[in-house]
Amino acid sequence: MNPSVAVVILNWNGKAYLNQFLSGILRSEYDNLQIIVGDNASTDDSVSFLQENFPTVKIIQNDQNYGFAGGYNKVLERVEADYFILLNSDVEVIPNWIKPVINLMESDAQIAAAQPKIKWHLNKNQFEYAGAAGGYLDIYAFPFCRGRLFNVYEHDNGQYNEQKEVFWASGAAFFIKSKCWREAGGLDADLFAHMEEIDLCWRLKNLNYKIMYCPDAEVYHVGGGTLQTENPFKTYLNFRNNLIIMQKNLPAGDAIFRITIRMFIDFIAWWHFLLTGKPKFTMAVTKGHWHFLKSLSKTNKKRKVVQKTYSEHTGVYHYSIVWAFFIKKIKYFSQLT
Repeated sequence: MNPSVAVVILNWNGKAYLNQFLSGILRSEYDNLQIIVGDNASTDDSVSFLQENFPTVKIIQNDQNYGFAGGYNKVLERVEADYFILLNSDVEVIPNWIKPVINLMESDAQIAAAQPKIKWHLNKNQFEYAGAAGGYLDIYAFPFCRGRLFNVYEHDNGQYNEQKEVFWASGAAFFIKSKCWREAGGLDADLFAHMEEIDLCWRLKNLNYKIMYCPDAEVYHVGGGTLQTENPFKTYLNFRNNLIIMQKNLPAGDAIFRITIRMFIDFIAWWHFLLTGKPKFTMAVTKGHWHFLKSLSKTNKKRKVVQKTYSEHTGVYHYSIVWAFFIKKIKYFSQLT
């Protein structure tokens, strides 16, 4: 029998997406599967809609909105399976999207997490922002993806059709062995949302696990379904959380060095937002840095005993992706050296 798999969709006021995509998820071709919707205290009628229209779907209700990270932690405490798939509510799947990834992960005990190929729902031949063909970090822990550098999205011409170890797997369609989820302690609820999957993957890599990209399965992500891309709150979370996960996961001396440089780079972004007439985004960067500094002591307590040397990790680009993209005008992952 195949390993047991739980597809878990965290929902918050997402009735429209559940109506649009849940039927396709229920047609997934896998014979040891449960479909679960974890509801993060929605204020729409998502729960009654599910009960009426999808009676075979298990519903786990949280008593309040704990965000992406805390919400999944609360829900997965009540789920038993060999594998968890954390799936965004705004993702369309094809029938055979599960088995290729599970087969890959079963082939190596050191593989803890993985993602399929993630493409854009509105243009299914184009890679999507949140994951594309696997996640990387640059020398200053700035995240980017194969198939997507900043606002340049590649078309899928088979250029990323090899299985590959990456740094992080996207939370839009995140496969993880349940034992590894528990060993790493799940997601960091203090992050609330954004980069929490990068933090989890980094912790797993510090435990000598691998994170993989599987091109033999693909899904189609709407993107920005819960929190729009052009949103100051998202900007705040990204700037704050990136610094927090660096402090948590880098060796101490290395953390001080890279965070100092990263805050200088962020200051350039601060000026860019200011000079382009986006004061709310300028304030978001300021707020993100301030809250990072306020949480230094709390974050320090989350550091594990072992932080591997950053350059040893697979999936690190040993130069600045900001410099490569904006100064050297490199627009495609394949052009990086």
